[in-house]
Amino acid sequence: MRQVIIYPGEDDYWVAQCPSLPPCISQGKTKEEAIANIREAIELYLEVLQEEGRVIPEDKVETLTLTI
Repeated sequence: MRQVIIYPGEDDYWVAQCPSLPPCISQGKTKEEAIANIREAIELYLEVLQEEGRVIPEDKVETLTLTI
């Protein structure tokens, strides 16, 4: 399980990124497409880390909303 942040980009696309895996960032024309794309990016990145015998970072991200 990974925390993912999704937000509207400047070009009317949705951006999705995984803070615990900085290389994993993607986008899509819709939220659903962005989510599907980031899921694939995360799965492929984790696969590469495993193949290379590298440590898989833990997902220690904590989110909160501030009222300002």
